[in-house]
Amino acid sequence: MMWNITSDRPIYQQLTEGLTERIVSGIYPPGAKVPAVRELAAEAGVNPNTMQRALADLERDGLLYTQRTSGRFVTEDEGRITQMRETIAKSRIEDFLSSMRQLGFTSEETLRLLTQTANRKGDLQ
Repeated sequence: MMWNITSDRPIYQQLTEGLTERIVSGIYPPGAKVPAVRELAAEAGVNPNTMQRALADLERDGLLYTQRTSGRFVTEDEGRITQMRETIAKSRIEDFLSSMRQLGFTSEETLRLLTQTANRKGDLQ
């Protein structure tokens, strides 16, 4: 998964979001060891202190925990991961619906277009 760091928001927030996506999508599954700060920082092309801040945020949010001398690990609380995954999905849906309203689409029109597009791509049965 590539890092897509932009200049419109604080870097550590973007790193936190990227790491969260890796966790909720299963790239870093429950109980998995997370790469070291320096490795992640080099991969993202950022200062290790910035990556450290992002990892600390994820610990505060309960998605990561530290084992002394062993490193950081993804929580084994699958309920917490599912909750975060759904929170992200709802936020993205709200952004999408807002965009569609700005284009002048009603909820019914949006749902119709979404269903048609998903069916055409074979995403919905």
